[in-house]
Parts: sequence; C-alpha cells; structure tokens
Amino acid sequence: MTNHPCARNDALEQALKQADLTYEQAAATVRVVAAEAGELLRTNRSAVAHWVKGQRPNPTTAAYIAEALSRRLGRSLRPSDLGLCHPDQDPVHDRLGLILGADPVDTLRRIGEADIHRRKFLTGAAYSVAAAALPLGMDQAVEQQQRAQAGHQRAGHAEIAAVRDMVDMFTRIDERHGGQHGRSAVVQYLRSDVADLCRSTFTTDDHRREALGAAACVSYLCGWKAFDAGEHGLAQRYYFQSYALTKEARDDLHGAWILRIMAHNGMDVRQPDRSVDLAEAALARIHGRVDPTTESLFAVTRARALAHAGRSPEAAVQLRQAQDLVLRGEEAALPFWAALWGSPRATVASHTAKTFRELRDHANAEKHYGVSARSRPGSGHEHQRITALTLAAQGREQAAQGHLEQACGTWGQSLGMFGGVRSARAASEVRGIRRHLKVFERRGVKAAAELDERARSWQLAYA
Repeated sequence: MTNHPCARNDALEQALKQADLTYEQAAATVRVVAAEAGELLRTNRSAVAHWVKGQRPNPTTAAYIAEALSRRLGRSLRPSDLGLCHPDQDPVHDRLGLILGADPVDTLRRIGEADIHRRKFLTGAAYSVAAAALPLGMDQAVEQQQRAQAGHQRAGHAEIAAVRDMVDMFTRIDERHGGQHGRSAVVQYLRSDVADLCRSTFTTDDHRREALGAAACVSYLCGWKAFDAGEHGLAQRYYFQSYALTKEARDDLHGAWILRIMAHNGMDVRQPDRSVDLAEAALARIHGRVDPTTESLFAVTRARALAHAGRSPEAAVQLRQAQDLVLRGEEAALPFWAALWGSPRATVASHTAKTFRELRDHANAEKHYGVSARSRPGSGHEHQRITALTLAAQGREQAAQGHLEQACGTWGQSLGMFGGVRSARAASEVRGIRRHLKVFERRGVKAAAELDERARSWQLAYA
C-alpha cells in the first residue's frame, strides 16, 4: 500500500496569515499559553512548519494553538477549526464549563469531579480570551428557569444559613493561610452538599433563589482558589458557573459581582481585552441600587480596566469617584457576597494602587498599597495572604523609584507574613523579590543578602 503524504493544513496557514504571525512568533505565543497551563513546551518555528504541512500535534498542544490564535484574532477557535483534529476530537475542556444554557448545577458537579481528581484536561486548561465575552451574551441566551426536577430532600432557611456559614469559614481560612489550604474540601463540599441543596424541594421560590446564590458564593471561592494556584482556565470555568447560578436565581446584583471578578481575572493574567466591557456592565447593573461602599468596589474595577485600555484620563476620573464612594458608605451595608472578602477600603486602595501601577505612577501606587495594607483589620493577620501580597507589591513600587533600602524593609515585612501561606501567587512574588535582590546585592545594598536568604528559606519550606 502506498503511503500518502499529509495534506497541507490550509486552515492553519490562513489563520496564521490573518493573525500576521511568523512561524517563530506563532511558536512563542503557543509557548506562553502552555506556560499559563503549567506546561513547558519547546515549540519552535520548525514545529509550526510541520503543522502547516499537515502534521497534527498532540491534542493538548492543539488546544494551546487554538487558544493562542483565538487571542490574536479576537474570536473563538477550536482545534478542528484549524485543521488540527476532527470536530469530534475537540478537547473536552472546550465544552466543559463554558456552554451557554447548560445546567450550572450539573456542570459544577462535573467540574468539581474533574478538579478533585486533578484531571489534566481541566486543571491544565488555559484561560480563554474568547470565552471572556460569554457572560455578556447570557441575558439573551439563557432563560431563567428551574432546569431540573426538585429532589426528595427538603430545605429552607436553616440549610441555606449553614452553607453561608461554611463559605464564610472557608473564605477566612483562604484569606489567612492561602488558597491551597482546604481546597479539596471546598470543592468536595460544592459538588456534594451544595449541589444537593440546589436540587432540594423548597417551600418558597425565594428560598430556592437564596440557595442558588449561596452555591454561587461557593463556586466563586473555588474559582478564587484555582486562581491562587495559577490554574487560570479552571478559575474562569468556576466563575462562569457562579455567574450562571446568579442568572438562574434572577439576582442581577450578585451577578454583577461575578462580572467584576471576571474583569479583574482578565487583567491579572494580562489578557484584559474584555475587561472594560465586563466592568462597565457590572457597574451599570448596580448603579443606584446598592449602597456607596458596595458601588465603590465596582467603580474601582472600571478605573483599573480603563487604565489597562490606555484610557488614562477616564481612569483618573473613575478613581476619584470610587474613593469618594468608599468614604461615604458604611461597611455594614455590604451584601453577603461582597462582605465575605474583607474591608472595602482596603480593596479600593489595593485596586487604586494597581491602577496607578498600570499608569506607571509608582509614587501613587506605593502610597495606596500602603493604605491598603494598613486598612486590613487585626494588623493584617486576619487577611495574612493578601496583606503579604500587598506589601510585596508596595516594595516593588519602592524599588521602581530607586528606594532600595526602603524596599528591602517592606519586603522583610512581607516575608514575615508569608510564613505558613500556601499560594502560587505568594511563590511568584517571592521569586520576584529574589530577582530584585540579586540586583540590589550587586549595587551594595547591605540588607539584600540577608533578605535573600530569608526568601530562599521560605521557598524551600513552602514553594
């Protein structure tokens, strides 16, 4: 039998031309996506040339190629769209968790199952830029309806209150010790107890809606823990299902809160294409319907998104409005889903600092990181992880201004608070501190060597 050569992949070649990418550039973008998913690829221009000639990569790499080109072209592409596989062979994670109209409770069960067993197709999924726009289309695509028959279990206010107490406890542990403490317990709780609660028989529709809202909080927390572990594609899927639950609960205010974290998520992974749209949609939904303190959390999100979009004057105006709102409001007025995450003043100050950092105003960024760290209750120990991260960021801004000794002092405080914290973000910050300290040592900063040894010891213990 004659062996026929592979047919040239015209679909991939055309997509690369539309994206204006050379083979070398294409290889680099695929490596970036793979790195986000925790995989080190050695893809080079030769590999891209082989794919164009018709050789098919393995399914995981095909998914990375599709995501890389989706980001570049601003539209959703599957591996099969690029001639990298048959449509029936598209990766499962393209379908799991990012489908309009799917039953969010059933989907969460399946996501939780895959997360618990650390299945690579999900835990290694890359953040999807194309999927970031999905929530903005759900108003038209999803009808609010009860998607499954109620089960035999009966539930009411007491059962809902128990879930809220549990999510409050888990969130406090997360904020103090990092996202990897108790992570599997939270996911297991979501896929069993919380999912079962959502399928209970309720005496009133209000109770059913409250149960869905409580489940959305747990899903949000699972997403936050995945984000803290550096698993951005998984975090995105949890957030998406959390939003779907608020839609089914017909709770626009809570849904706006999820849009807000989705906007921040895109900015945090340096893929902010939809962040302005998400932030503006969230702010529009709550404007005039919540207290000033709650609104400030949405206003500062829009300010940060505008800064990322290069709209500096608008960002500055929105920052002033956010700061005015948080000063006028009362923290006691926060709804449950917002109150879980600590001091609004600290949060607004932190995102104000991030906005100034994006605007390259290091002095103001340093100032507001300091305000944020001081605004945490209990000298920051109740929110140990976020306070330590904030101090690490403040030290970075001091270093950017040439205040090297001051930066070392701030980083020393940060390392002191990182003790016992298990978090991929903490590990990343400590690596960044050490990179700076190597430069400081060469410049003769006396504190640098000792601080670097402390950072190295932390890495040996926790990273």
